[in-house]
Amino acid sequence: MNMQKRILVTGGSGFVGSNLCSELVKDGNNYVIALDNYYTSNESNIANLLALSNFEFIEHDVIEAIDLDGIDEIYHLASPASPKQYQKDPVFTFRTNIWGSYNMLNLALKNKARILLASTSEVYGDPLVHPQVESYWGNVNTIGIRSNYDEGKRGAETLFMDFYRQYGVDIKIIRIFNTYGPKMEKDDGRVVSNFINQALNNEDITIYGDGSQTRSFQYVSDLVNGMIRMMGSENFTGPVNLGNPIERSIKDFAQEVLKLIPDSSSKIVFKDLPKDDPKVRKPDNSLAKEKLGWEPGVSLEDGLKKTIEYFISIQ
Repeated sequence: MNMQKRILVTGGSGFVGSNLCSELVKDGNNYVIALDNYYTSNESNIANLLALSNFEFIEHDVIEAIDLDGIDEIYHLASPASPKQYQKDPVFTFRTNIWGSYNMLNLALKNKARILLASTSEVYGDPLVHPQVESYWGNVNTIGIRSNYDEGKRGAETLFMDFYRQYGVDIKIIRIFNTYGPKMEKDDGRVVSNFINQALNNEDITIYGDGSQTRSFQYVSDLVNGMIRMMGSENFTGPVNLGNPIERSIKDFAQEVLKLIPDSSSKIVFKDLPKDDPKVRKPDNSLAKEKLGWEPGVSLEDGLKKTIEYFISIQ
């Protein structure tokens, strides 16, 4: 009789975490444990999973150590992830990324579990290399208002690599580029949620700067697929970029949202660009394609339609 694989997902009720849990539980050979402190998420994201026999939820803050047995894999996602969220309590954000990673790495060491870090494209800062490739070390302001998150994730990557080299922990590192889709928090301050909610409510669509800065938006199911592939890969620690390489200006993106919500009377307005906001963002996906056979497949139009439907449902 096959034993169920026990998988821990920190940040499991968050936007990406809940989508990941939903995919993992589809395989009856997986027993999924979601761990979260509800700092930037809520129970509604996992409400449909709570009755399942192969799903469990633990309310816990990763800043505090936790002792669990029989864990085979850990997806470590726990962290505030949007500027509005991570700037609310910068010290907490930094502690979450450093102490949380330290605690989860020790748990992986104890359980001899494979552990994946959900790092971020923000480790590249305001990049001087474009598109961003994994060998680029980044251009990050260590004392800026975004540093608690950027440097927190960079520090987490350092801890993961040192646990790998010093203790032989089986690690994986992914760098996530801008991601959107159902179960995003309505007021998380991200570009996608901001624009969609403003358009649905006939409010001005707010662009910071002149709108020429670029982002590359990937739909969450593409990311989840890449994460699962990375966890299942052998002889490859990463880091590896997971993002959509189709680059768009913020102004073009706002116009795309308005096109898909034709009843909206919203107008585009411009405000000052926040400090240290990156001007360009585009992943080089060559490594993900080579090592994981992965590339995104959901078009922006299809992904936005599903995301708009979700936000209409929670209005």
